[in-house]
Amino acid sequence: MLTPATAFPPLTGPVGFYPVVPTADWVQRLLDWGVRTIQLRIKPADHSSADIALQVRAAVEAGRAVPGAQVFINDHWQLALAAGAYGVHLGQEDLSGVAGADIQALRSAGLRLGLSTHTPAELARAHAVAPSYLAIGPVYPTTLKVMPYEPVGLVQLKQWARQAAPYPVVAIGGISLERLPGVLSCGVDGVAVVSAVTLAANPGQAARAGMKLFTPHTH
Repeated sequence: MLTPATAFPPLTGPVGFYPVVPTADWVQRLLDWGVRTIQLRIKPADHSSADIALQVRAAVEAGRAVPGAQVFINDHWQLALAAGAYGVHLGQEDLSGVAGADIQALRSAGLRLGLSTHTPAELARAHAVAPSYLAIGPVYPTTLKVMPYEPVGLVQLKQWARQAAPYPVVAIGGISLERLPGVLSCGVDGVAVVSAVTLAANPGQAARAGMKLFTPHTH
């Protein structure tokens, strides 16, 4: 069990509307549209290792150039560490084993950490790492990623969000702009979206609409 002294740094701003995107170009576009919390999630099958390294560096640099930006790198923690990223987002499988992330190195470097959780047991395990935020999902069924977990649903999301305190909570999984207000009513601090922006007919308009839904919830 970790003591508060070994906790990851807190976020520097509210999470709010949190798009998860596949390229550094998307990160730059979203920053230009005013989005301030973004996650770069690259599927290794679609890119060479050299291209992934370039994408990570470009995303980190784009975030650094914008005051208040919180750009997280999904999974590729070594590249994120080397690039001096603001933060990384990891899954439960990254917490242990030979292939696990070097949590101590990330903490020592001052990176923020977001952790995925899908069950109360995973929520408890994540608490022990003292991350910067906790993600809970999938809230709804999602076709973008094969999930071995049942959808959480709004009732459980509300309960688990309380259990996640004092960490900010990010809801993720199958969340459209239409569903976003209902998810927000569960007491979460941020909502991660994927296809709601990247597959939108007008991504810029979708991003602005998503941010607008958060206006009364941010301080």
